[in-house]
Amino acid sequence: MTDNPNHEIEIRIDREQVPYRAALEEMTARNAAIAEGTGRELIWLLEHPPVYTAGTSAAADELLDPRFEVVEAGRGGRYTYHGPGQRVGYVLLDLKKRARDVRGFVHALEGWVIATLGDFGVESWRAEGRIGIWTRDIDGREAKIGAIGVRIRRWVTMHGFSVNLAPDLSHFGGIVPCGIEEFGVTSLERLGVTLDFAAWDRALLARMGEFLAQLDRPCPKD
Repeated sequence: MTDNPNHEIEIRIDREQVPYRAALEEMTARNAAIAEGTGRELIWLLEHPPVYTAGTSAAADELLDPRFEVVEAGRGGRYTYHGPGQRVGYVLLDLKKRARDVRGFVHALEGWVIATLGDFGVESWRAEGRIGIWTRDIDGREAKIGAIGVRIRRWVTMHGFSVNLAPDLSHFGGIVPCGIEEFGVTSLERLGVTLDFAAWDRALLARMGEFLAQLDRPCPKD
């Protein structure tokens, strides 16, 4: 665990897998504590054992093969898979201290992931009408490489993003990821980029200041 003295945000990095339910319980408690002024803001980087999580818009027919535990996450969005080889980032920030702009927060979060992927030579982007982070797969088609899902309670954020470094991509076959059937899922490993969590975390945190600065500006119009 390390701290960022410039922003008084706790940076937590877990080396061992954290069960999703345990993470959700801890995240919910921290979210409430931040809102009450008794807890520090938190950026938490971790990995989960295999799990399918259901957002508030999840449709029953998009759960194709519940081979892993299914947990109602309470975040926005639909079904998402988390598992080994995927880096998850939970971002718990008090937007009362920043611009109270939900869309701006999501835009900044997406930009943080996109910029970090670019540091490893992977071009990625937002796609109109499709949630998540997209790139060009080895077959030339667009594919999702990262997921975004957030919840905001009393102007404090929770949940965040996941990025596919080297997960078992067949595990995504148990769901319709984020409700989008016509596009596939890819990973850095599939694109020929070998990257461990430590290298990803360093690159991501090196850009944290840029991400936080975006939260004080109006969301750009796409």
